[in-house]
Amino acid sequence: MTDNLQLHELVSACHWLGAKGWAPATGGNMSVRQDADWCWLSESGKDKGSLTTADFLQVSIADNHAPSGRKPSAETGLHTLIYRLYPQANAVLHVHTVNATVLSRVEKSAALQLNGYEMQKSLRGQTSHLDTVPVAIFDNDQDIDALAKRIEDAAQTHPLHYGFLLRGHGLTCWGRDVAEARRHLEGLEFLFECELQRRLLERL
Repeated sequence: MTDNLQLHELVSACHWLGAKGWAPATGGNMSVRQDADWCWLSESGKDKGSLTTADFLQVSIADNHAPSGRKPSAETGLHTLIYRLYPQANAVLHVHTVNATVLSRVEKSAALQLNGYEMQKSLRGQTSHLDTVPVAIFDNDQDIDALAKRIEDAAQTHPLHYGFLLRGHGLTCWGRDVAEARRHLEGLEFLFECELQRRLLERL
């Protein structure tokens, strides 16, 4: 059994981000780690703003298999990749926010560099606005296995922190528990909005 408290906290986080419109049209997917071998992942095609604990499927971290036979979310392979790469990650949130989606297309480099924002301190380990926080950006791909392999290869030389962007798709972020993953999501979303506004104003 998964930690009931963590699963209930994840359901609450889903309702919160659903109310914000960050997972529109049944998009997005969320998960919590059960243990070293299993996680609980939201079922495909469900409205994230009205999920219950019954809408989460047990999924094998090693091979994405769901014993129930029900269909987990399309980006299952991205969740299990994070759990394999980072044992300290215990919750993963994948959302389709406007700011993350647009900024991932506006920024042409392989990483968005955030600097000078006080809210960078919402991210674990960040203590100063003077630091530069890189957020990796990967080209989107409908072949999730191929996408996960590209992300895994890149992470070997440039470890991922907090989350990453998929071009024209959205943000995947994580934390040591649901509360931290939620804080990282809210912090990054605020930073993305600030960065978009800054770039717009600089062009005026």
